[in-house]
Amino acid sequence: MFTHLHNHTEFSLLDGLSRLEPLIQRTKDLGMSHLAITDHGGLYGAIDFYQAARAADVVPIIGCEMYVAPSSRYDRNPNDKKPYHMTVLAKNQIGYGNLVKLVTAAHLEGFYYYPRIDKPLLEKHSEGLIVLSGCPSGEVPKLISQGRMEDATAAVQWYRDLFPDYHLELMEHGGVEGLPIINQGLMELHRELEVPVVATNDSHYINKEDAPLQDILICIHTNTNINDPKRLKMDEDSYYIKSPDEMASLYPETPAAISNSMRIAEECELEIDFSQLHLPEYTVPDGMNADEYLAKLCWDGLSHRIGQYGDEEKSRLQYELEVIKQTQYANYFLVVWDIATFVRKNDIAFAVRGSAAGSLVLYSLSVTDVNPLLYRIVFERFLNVERKEMPDIDMDFQDDRREEVLNYVVEKYGRDHVAQIITFGTLGAKASIRDVGRALAMPYEEVDRVARLIPSRLNMKLDSALEESTELHEIYETDQGIKRLVDSARAIEGTTRHSSTHAAGVVISKEPLDTLVPLQRPPKGDDDSISTTQYSMDPVAALGLLKMDFLGLSNLSILANARDLISENHSISIDLRQVSLNDAKTLEALSNGDTVGVFQLEGSGMTGHIKHLQPSSMVDVASMIALYRPGP
Repeated sequence: MFTHLHNHTEFSLLDGLSRLEPLIQRTKDLGMSHLAITDHGGLYGAIDFYQAARAADVVPIIGCEMYVAPSSRYDRNPNDKKPYHMTVLAKNQIGYGNLVKLVTAAHLEGFYYYPRIDKPLLEKHSEGLIVLSGCPSGEVPKLISQGRMEDATAAVQWYRDLFPDYHLELMEHGGVEGLPIINQGLMELHRELEVPVVATNDSHYINKEDAPLQDILICIHTNTNINDPKRLKMDEDSYYIKSPDEMASLYPETPAAISNSMRIAEECELEIDFSQLHLPEYTVPDGMNADEYLAKLCWDGLSHRIGQYGDEEKSRLQYELEVIKQTQYANYFLVVWDIATFVRKNDIAFAVRGSAAGSLVLYSLSVTDVNPLLYRIVFERFLNVERKEMPDIDMDFQDDRREEVLNYVVEKYGRDHVAQIITFGTLGAKASIRDVGRALAMPYEEVDRVARLIPSRLNMKLDSALEESTELHEIYETDQGIKRLVDSARAIEGTTRHSSTHAAGVVISKEPLDTLVPLQRPPKGDDDSISTTQYSMDPVAALGLLKMDFLGLSNLSILANARDLISENHSISIDLRQVSLNDAKTLEALSNGDTVGVFQLEGSGMTGHIKHLQPSSMVDVASMIALYRPGP
């Protein structure tokens, strides 16, 4: 049997068309039991791929096509713009940890046009890794193509000495300059040095007929079009997921190249542990643990907030503290309390959204200002012992001071323990039309006309647009050029286009983050910028890391500035936390439909309902919102 060990997915960011679930399903349909992911320079899709493959009963192999600097990763020599390529696979948990370390260092230390590692870094993080010599841009293939066989021999010996599982990687793709000579040289090295060979197919798309779409994707990536003779392109349609029989037919005289792929796959036994929590640890006073200190803060805080408390408050707080103890989230609550304390001391306007308002613990800690008992808000919506996911405590700050909060967290918990969270932009309906139109070298006016016919609605898909827009459907059916444009755009619609930084997401961990997740610089960031994870929100949470929403809100800045101006100009001090929730003039304004800028109330439907309701209390407003947009 055969295993594909060199595969690019959509997480190669405009250099791969394969989406994870269809890729895994195609592998399974072809009778293959294992599959690797080796995207360019990053591990963006690794956890999603791992979980999807396991769910489909396919054994996932986590890898990366890495870039190796010809000299040092710290060099910024113009001659180093084209580093060597190398295929790296994680054999086990140690290998995965080393792969994460390598990818992180490539981005944070070695980035120069590409995220680059170097040989000293490989020597430091070699354990548990299987290394293949790479595509024609690899170091050994390059030396062979340049006729430098002695240097190629020395390079192979260096890699083999460092990596017991080093293999020479054979590929068969027509139109690749020098590939027959490279393969011939690799076979000579195989015989001379007794280094095993393995066949790969450098797949970038799933099916053979997807080749033209990959061509369009490359044009979008390189900002060229299909009529440009000098553009980067794949010269034939062989970069797809081939069947084991197709692969075997390419190597009739070298069957070991096929069987070695399966041997390598079976050596990769990576088990990623999703059961452990990696919460940051708040330093508590001597002689106390996190649960004890949290309890002390809560009982003291409850007395401070409401004075003499009764049996209801006592019972509720005891219950919540017990649930927090059982779920092992005491440190999480202490970190949130610590951040809220800093924010209040520095007079930064902030608020907490969502189900966290159901926690008497958070009220006692002065993280929220809502006593859940007064409004009969249930705690279980926020946290219960059956819940598998970490509870969300989403904190909103005035946007002109959010940076202060981030800097405090970095200073308190350590720069290598804090990162922002990545998010991925995808090709939407209109964007895919415009990008494909440019790639096909179509007239701008023609493409713009099609794009304008797509209804402007959130999450609009081209299939829906064809159904809803009669004019679009008509030109699609009658004009072959437009049909090609739309069909091509439909095929790449939703593909991951680029990475960016999540507007709010922040992750804080006990261990240095580069032992758990790969990191990189944020787009347009510099050496002093807070790093960004290469895993998005869901994989970060699945790995047991504390992810928090630090959202900067202009509304809070406006409120804070208004408060300060009133104090400055009228000598009136307003505490926004003490403003009455049942102020008659405020309720009158809402009843008159003056809801512009009021969160959740400014839509036309909501405004109409509140004018009919004529609320006399905040409970009325809350009830109306709940009835208008019911949640679980």
